[in-house]
Amino acid sequence: MDNISVVFQRIYLFNDTVYNNIAMARPNATKEEVYEAARKARCYDFIMNLPNGFDTVLEEGGGSLSGGEKQRISIARCILKDSPIVILDEATASVDADNERAIQEAISELCKEKTLLVIAHRLKTIQNANKILVINEGRIQEEGNSDALIKSNGMYAKMVSLQEKAFA
Repeated sequence: MDNISVVFQRIYLFNDTVYNNIAMARPNATKEEVYEAARKARCYDFIMNLPNGFDTVLEEGGGSLSGGEKQRISIARCILKDSPIVILDEATASVDADNERAIQEAISELCKEKTLLVIAHRLKTIQNANKILVINEGRIQEEGNSDALIKSNGMYAKMVSLQEKAFA
């Protein structure tokens, strides 16, 4: 578990301060390390605008925050933990466009020099991956990078085309 960090689609935050919700990833972290993780996760500014900043006590589950804000706090945890392997499980699935951009920037910070496993239905999320596995009915259907998979005109190419039409 020391080598893996996970950002889930549904984030759970504890009934505790924002600071402690981030610092739990590495309890011996300094205050500046926690703040720097929040900056890299693109959540420092909105945290500072909360009534008591990092000392704001969150409701159980983080109910007072938006989905994107909770997601960025989760990413700050992972940045602070600094594990070599990061799993993103539908990390941008339920956020609006503005939050998605901030989350993508935060994920870029999180993933520098890491092994990344991304579980995604939004194909934009994985378009720059070195290797994409298309899984259908529990089996690997296709494998390659985005360009190669699009050129092969298989299942991935069809899904990309459908998503481009849906978002146009």
